[in-house]
Amino acid sequence: METVTQIKQSGRITIPSKMRMALGIQAGDKILIRLENGSIRMIPLKQAIHLAQQTVRKYVPEGTSLVETLIQARREEASRG
Repeated sequence: METVTQIKQSGRITIPSKMRMALGIQAGDKILIRLENGSIRMIPLKQAIHLAQQTVRKYVPEGTSLVETLIQARREEASRG
């Protein structure tokens, strides 16, 4: 899906309603804007978080809590120092 839109004087652009509906975004939702290879890529923040979680999950076994691992490491460091 693609469309042409115009940048307003204030720098604002309008995301067409069909695209907003396809992405499940509404007024007030946050969007990550990234400059990539001379293009602007806009990703709904919820989707960006989900993609990051999928990437991390490739390297962390299921059932492993990174928070608990970090807390345990800090406790071990504190007990040594």
